[in-house]
This record gives sequence, C-alpha cells and structure tokens, in this order.
Amino acid sequence: MAPVVSAQRVATLVGDFPRSPAYLGLAESLRVLIGDGRIGLGVRLPSERELTGALDVSRTTVTRAYELLRESGYAEARRGSGTYTKVPGGHRRAHDRALMPGTGGEDVIDLNCAAHSAPPGLVEAYQRATEELPAYLSGPGYFPLGVPVLQARIAESYAARGLPTLPEQVMVTAGALAAASVVAQAFTAPGDRVVVESPTYPNATQAVKHAGARLVPATVDPDGWDLDALGATLRQSSPRLAYLIPDFQNPTGHLMSEAQREELADALARTRTVAVADEAHQALALRPGLAAEMPPPLAAYAHDAITIGSASKAYWGGLRLGWVRAPLAQMDRLIHARIGLDLGAPVLEQLVLADLMDRDEVLPLHRERLLTGRDALVDAVREHLPQWRFGVPDGGLALWCELPEALGTATSAEAERRGVVVAPGPVFAVEGGLDRFVRIPWTASPETLAEAVRRLAAAWEHVSSHAARPATQSAAGRVMVA
Repeated sequence: MAPVVSAQRVATLVGDFPRSPAYLGLAESLRVLIGDGRIGLGVRLPSERELTGALDVSRTTVTRAYELLRESGYAEARRGSGTYTKVPGGHRRAHDRALMPGTGGEDVIDLNCAAHSAPPGLVEAYQRATEELPAYLSGPGYFPLGVPVLQARIAESYAARGLPTLPEQVMVTAGALAAASVVAQAFTAPGDRVVVESPTYPNATQAVKHAGARLVPATVDPDGWDLDALGATLRQSSPRLAYLIPDFQNPTGHLMSEAQREELADALARTRTVAVADEAHQALALRPGLAAEMPPPLAAYAHDAITIGSASKAYWGGLRLGWVRAPLAQMDRLIHARIGLDLGAPVLEQLVLADLMDRDEVLPLHRERLLTGRDALVDAVREHLPQWRFGVPDGGLALWCELPEALGTATSAEAERRGVVVAPGPVFAVEGGLDRFVRIPWTASPETLAEAVRRLAAAWEHVSSHAARPATQSAAGRVMVA
C-alpha cells in the first residue's frame, strides 16, 4: 500500500506560500517539497477537498496546482486512486547509474552511499545566488583559491570554532576528495609514507595512493582511538603526513575529545608529522547541545595541520564543494599543486554555499532529519539483528556494526541479492581484514531503513546458517562515494 501524506502535514510544510496567484505558489511549494524529499516519491497527496479545507483556499486553487504538478512531471493521477508524487524522468533520475548496484530495479535500497537528499532551503539559496551571479560575469570566472565571499565565510566559521583563520588561508575545491588530491600532490612524493586510520574513508586514501605515497595503517578500534599505538606508529614509520578523521570518524562515528587532540598534537610534533584532518562530518553533531560544544579543530592544537572541509554532508552532495584550510606559508604550495588539477570550483555553487553559511536555519533542520534516521536505524537493528554489536554515535552518518562472525562480505553480497546494498568492512580496511563489520548509513527515510534492515536480517540469517558464499563482483568492486 502506498504511503499517504495528510492534508494537515502538507499545510504545515507549505506554510505561508506565495498567493499571487495562489495556485502557482502552491504548485511551486509542492514541487520543492517533492524535489528535496520532504514529501517522498510515490506518496498519495491529499484529495482536493481535504487540502482545500486545510489551506483555507478555493477548490479551484488546489485543482489548478495539482494540474501544474502533473504537467511538470511532479505528480501523476491514478484512476480511482488519487494523485501521487513523482519526479520528471522517474526515480532513477536522482542517481548516477555508475553508483547504483548491478542488480538494478526500482526496489533496490542503496545504502552504499552515506549521503542525504537536499535539505529544506536549498532551492531558495540557489535562487538568491542566481541573483548575485551577474556581478561575476564580467570576469574570467576562474578563482583558484575560491570566490572571496565564500573564503570569508569559511574563515569566519573556523574562527567561531576557536581557530583564527584569514580568508587567504582557505582554498575552495570541487569537493573534499579534490581537496585531498590537492594536499597529496602538494605534500607527498612517490615513496613517502602516510599514516592513515584503519578503517577509514576509502576514496580519500585512494587520492593519497595516486600521488605515489605508501599507506601505513593505524588501527581505530570499535571503542575509539588507541593514541599510544598511533604514537608508536608515527615514531616507527617517520611519515610525511597523517590522514585523520577526528570528527565523527568515517565509518566508526567516533569523536576525538579535546584531551585526545592535545595528546595527538604532541605526538605529531615529536615526529614532525603534518596532520591532515578530514572534517567532512564535523557539522553533523546530532546529540542535543553537542553542536555548540564540539572540540576546536585539530589545527588549534597541531598548528601546522591542514584541514579539509566539505559541503556535501552538511548540505548536499550536488553542491560538489570542499575546501582546504592551511597555514598561510603553505598556500603557494597548494596553489601550485591545484592548478595542475583544475582552475577552480563553479562560481554559482560557491555563491550558494556562501548564502547557506549565512543562514542559521538550514543545518539544524538537516540535523533533525539525520537524528530521526539514526534513531530509526538503531531501533531496527536492535530488533532484527540483536546479535550485531554497535555503538550509537553522537553524530555523523552511519552505524559501524560488528558481526558475530567474519561474514561481512558474504552478508553484503546476499543482501544485494535481496535488494539492499551496504558496504562490508573490508572496503574500509587499508591492508585487508575487517570482515566482521558492515556499515549502514541512516540517510534514507525511517520507513526505508526499517525495510532495509529486515532484508539485511534475512541475508544474515541465510549466510550465518549456511556455508559462507563468495562475494559477488558487484559487492567487491562497487565504487564507494561516501
């Protein structure tokens, strides 16, 4: 049975929509709500009579608004059933086929990608940015360091977190992975050692390896960092860089305390290792009050540290914006490395991000959605997979689940055959292993997460009660994106 959205819920979501004319304002508001996922796909909209009463508008207003939705491809009428939401081109339009599982099909739940749909307010930010764009059209459009207004906003955000930063210390890139590539090109040479956490975000370590560096793993336990062991690894390997994720570590979700940051900074200084702190998840503090209590950046303790930031998780992956924050003395080196890769990020998206960072309402709404998803996922795993162990992170995007046996890859392969895609632990390992783990993002709707866990539980029951099956090619070789 298709989900239904009530007339009162629609009235709450559209709020004080434009009423000149009302039917056009209502249609536009509904289009935005469907587009950014606040009203899901395949959902039955209220009847015209119900919505007329909830909005206190004429029946003609609702009728014409629904007609516009259908004409623009955001709704369809089903005879004898009602009006249902859709998007132009169908559900697949929202996904790159290269990132979808090989099994395909509309019924596949893809939790390989830990990324949410766009938050409320993004369309309006694009509209405001478009009004600002003409002022930039008279120039060449290349900003290797970033549009100045965005550099300033990012610098201000670091200062507010306890790390004074000049705009000139910020380089805006086309995503955090591009930032990692720039840093690797600037600070490593073939054969250099780079310490990386294990498990860790695999795409970033690929960027380091592409620069010719050798990866040295430092284990992150299910309960957190072992800083004594990390310090020993730094002393023994004499690395050029240490790639670390101190804020809601991907995939474990750990948050490094102030005391741990101070201890780590001392170890880095003693071995003359430059830290690269990936803060892609830093803005995703979900425990109430934690966002205002987050520890200062690692660079506030390790003063020569380089910091990587991202708009993809805090706002939307489609913005494709990241940045590097570095000591002023290192910026020429970064620019030299950057221009060998590209000449700047898109101007319009930079104006959008600057607008979003000026506003206080978008991030809290995004965190609320993520918190709802996290709690729904935790409840579902506890109910259907009680044998699996996990900690409940205070932020980030995913659960890092430990299985009773080393069957993560086999379970992921079987789950894909049942229409749900998750990443097994070995994907996040630097030198193999971690097959007792599976990562499950909470970035889908609560209903979708519940169904995904039911399928995952069936896959686990099958695999754990039979001889483990070998991994399929699709499970072993899929592109990781988040």
